[in-house]
Amino acid sequence: MSKNEILRNQRWRLGIILHAEEVTHNVAKTCRYFGISRTAFYRWYERYKKYGVEGLKDRSCRPLHSPHATKPEIIAKIVYLRQTYHFGPWKIQMYLKRYNDIDICSSGVWRILKRLNMNRLPYNQRYKRHKERWKRYEKPEPGHRIQVDVKFLAKIPGTRKRYNQYTAIDDCTWLRVLRIYERCNQRTSIQFIDYVLSRLPFRAEVIQTDNGAEFQGQFHWHVLDKGINHVYIKPRRPRLNGKVERSHRIDEEEFYRMLEGIVIDDAKLFNEKLKEWEDFYNYNRPHATLFGLTPYERFREKVKLSV
Repeated sequence: MSKNEILRNQRWRLGIILHAEEVTHNVAKTCRYFGISRTAFYRWYERYKKYGVEGLKDRSCRPLHSPHATKPEIIAKIVYLRQTYHFGPWKIQMYLKRYNDIDICSSGVWRILKRLNMNRLPYNQRYKRHKERWKRYEKPEPGHRIQVDVKFLAKIPGTRKRYNQYTAIDDCTWLRVLRIYERCNQRTSIQFIDYVLSRLPFRAEVIQTDNGAEFQGQFHWHVLDKGINHVYIKPRRPRLNGKVERSHRIDEEEFYRMLEGIVIDDAKLFNEKLKEWEDFYNYNRPHATLFGLTPYERFREKVKLSV
């Protein structure tokens, strides 16, 4: 109820009481005239005598006891996931069920966020409409297409040195392989693709990359020599490598943001930290696009193995 409605009801009740006192001098006639019960009149009148005009305001209908209300510790977990990772209601529900065995509906999560004025994300995290709806696709079997790309990390403060994160992601299962390199060239790309092929639990049939210089000549023929097809996406169409691009955004939000203020100037140590994140992503992090499954659970599902 808005503030104006509360004031309007307050003035209306005061008018009824003054009508009975100054005009009719009869409660029954006043109640018939305004279409209210005498019980309601006397309830307002008692509040008026005790508290004055302020007593005629609408009171809260909130119950004194709410045995089924969400517990404070659950609300604290919801707030933590929202503030730290900017998760939406459905994803928060999924995390609470998977890691805390807490059953709560997504609409209940949204109401809690709404009550705490946390239902809207920061501007840079909000969904942005596109003029054209992009057609989403998914390969039917693991290994049918591996998307590969490079994430260029920020320079180390005080130096001109920067690291490059190579990423390979399976189009079907979203399983990923990550690796940090100090250089970004064809030789490094060849080393990475050999590393990927040794790590994946299935055979790759197609490698898909953008048209970057690190994926040209030598890299292209090296992949073909492995008996694997290599295709390029159309120029200036990063959305065609959408899964690997989206995974880079997840890296930025859930891994690199946690490292803010920490400087790692050692490729070996960096790869150790990145391997921990890769394992969490593949084996423990539920994905909304996979209906709450992890990439490895999706892989087991695809190859008809029990999770």
